[in-house]
Amino acid sequence: MDNHCTLCRIGLENVTVQRGGQTLLQDVSMHIHCGQLTVLIGQNGAGKTTLIRALLGELPYSGSIRHVDDHGRNLPHLRTGYVPQHLHFDREMPLTVQDFLAASFSKRPVWTGVSRKTRKQVLEALEAVDAASLAERQLGRCSGGELQRVLLALAMHPAPDLLVLDEPVSGVDQKGMAMFLETVLRLRTTRHMAILLVSHDLGMVRQYADHVVLLDKSVLCQGRPEDVFTSKEFENVFGAVPALQRDTMLWMPGRVE
Repeated sequence: MDNHCTLCRIGLENVTVQRGGQTLLQDVSMHIHCGQLTVLIGQNGAGKTTLIRALLGELPYSGSIRHVDDHGRNLPHLRTGYVPQHLHFDREMPLTVQDFLAASFSKRPVWTGVSRKTRKQVLEALEAVDAASLAERQLGRCSGGELQRVLLALAMHPAPDLLVLDEPVSGVDQKGMAMFLETVLRLRTTRHMAILLVSHDLGMVRQYADHVVLLDKSVLCQGRPEDVFTSKEFENVFGAVPALQRDTMLWMPGRVE
């Protein structure tokens, strides 16, 4: 871990999570840099979900999670946005995308109407993720990729310091996945936020990630995608990858959480 980092970051130092007499994470140390896409990979049971829940404040942990500026000074508050893998809801419910977001943006019940101010906030949030055309669509009629962009709009209000994406394109078609990732990469650049993505799609990880962390209850290896994919630790977790497939990254392992 680089103790001389000069980037704004969320720094995890010796984060350990124990529950029910079991150690779910052990001494996890890593940086999630602002303006970069950090991707977390690992097999089932590696602790990826546990790490996310610790970051979201849903699980107690020992060690430290600090939001620091480019001089290493603590910043007082860490705003975190979260996009889950799936949103479970009744798809037959007559709820528009605008109503769904308005219910989160305002304390006013949506059945009493959406104020002009809230409607403007909703449209601005959707425009930021290239989804303004979805405002009047029923939520249950959105495709998987469209729904994830709606959830991204929700996670971005208010603008977070850390955006956590938990396998957000799992089960989404190639077009929807590409649109979602392009939006995330644009936000990474324009908003200069720290982004943590959990993914099992190693081809996508290799193409888009700035920094990769291989987890198995502790950090086995981290660095640039090429360095992680060619490491002995990666081979021990996922097995040897033939040279041609390593070059093209067409190989896809089984689902990994």
